[in-house]
Amino acid sequence: MKTSRIIVTCAKGLSPFLKEEIQSLDLPVLSEGTAYVETEGSLYDALRLNLFIRTGQRVLFLLKEFSVSHPDELYRKVSGIPWEDYLPADGYLCVTSFVETPSIRDSRFANLKCKDAIVDRIKKVSGRRPDSGPLRDSSVVHLYWKEERCQVYMDTSGESLSKRGYRRIPLQAPMQETLAAAVVLATGWRGDGDFINPMCGSGTLAIEAALIGLNRPPGLLRSNYGFMHWKGFDETAWKRLRQQAKSGVKKNLSGKIIATDIRREAVEASEKNAATAGVAHLIEFKACDFSQTPVPEGGGVVVLNPEYGERMGDVEKLRETYRGIGDFFKKRCARYRGFIFTGNFDLAKYVGLRTKRRVPFYNSNIECRLLEYELYEGSRKTRSS
Repeated sequence: MKTSRIIVTCAKGLSPFLKEEIQSLDLPVLSEGTAYVETEGSLYDALRLNLFIRTGQRVLFLLKEFSVSHPDELYRKVSGIPWEDYLPADGYLCVTSFVETPSIRDSRFANLKCKDAIVDRIKKVSGRRPDSGPLRDSSVVHLYWKEERCQVYMDTSGESLSKRGYRRIPLQAPMQETLAAAVVLATGWRGDGDFINPMCGSGTLAIEAALIGLNRPPGLLRSNYGFMHWKGFDETAWKRLRQQAKSGVKKNLSGKIIATDIRREAVEASEKNAATAGVAHLIEFKACDFSQTPVPEGGGVVVLNPEYGERMGDVEKLRETYRGIGDFFKKRCARYRGFIFTGNFDLAKYVGLRTKRRVPFYNSNIECRLLEYELYEGSRKTRSS
């Protein structure tokens, strides 16, 4: 396939981090929205994006663009694409869509029209009709139809890239892997100094930090992508790309990663998830109250993701928790940079420290902030005198 436009989707608010990742792969940024970044490149570039990016969810490779005003016209134009060149007749097909046009009330109808056009074309040419359904573990086609603008994409990712494959025990209200990676990137931590993660939950922040510190691409953890099920998949090139990626992975970190949680079951889940990710040997886990988390003297970052009363917990009780975090920062974390990820800005006031920076995020539909605190021994006034 020749060069084409590529849309990389992401969770709302992560596009600034995704943009930087795409540029680091020497790919251009054509446009950017709250939940996507548009670039262009070859299908090989789409493979690279799937392997290396940490904050994206899906890599969509544009196959065809046209104007459409009616479902029957959609069927005709999708039928005109040479699907027999792309999809195996004995394969499995899933169609996903974003539809916002007056002629369609239910996007499932557009999905059906698109799917029928594809499988009817393949059956007409080959005599065989591919199976189809909702599973995204094989070939996936994405339909974007807004007003009269219609675009048909190969979803090269299949399952969302947020599904790294290591989080076998997620626990309650876990932070998505792509969001956790963006939070770590926002702290500026890249493996130098220590990464301290009290209230670690299922260990996602600590695990993503380990992957970032090692420069290990998250895509190395996955064995199945959508592009593997399309005709023309170059398995040799993919293996070579993976090998090149492995050659850039560090063996050790210069700093420590320490993750703690007051719940023993959370620590055990984190240990199992880290083992699945291949980074358990790099993370020191401990079951204890956050205030008793070991904090080495070397300096680094401390990141907490406390409850914020939207999904769990009692806001009244959480005020004391946030006060305790402020005390923990002041008494135990001198020479570190402290971070709190929260969706409750009123609770954050109880930390009792002035924020240096507020980075906007969304956790699902909840507006959140990553609050940064620069921590000192004693007061800032005493330190500067």
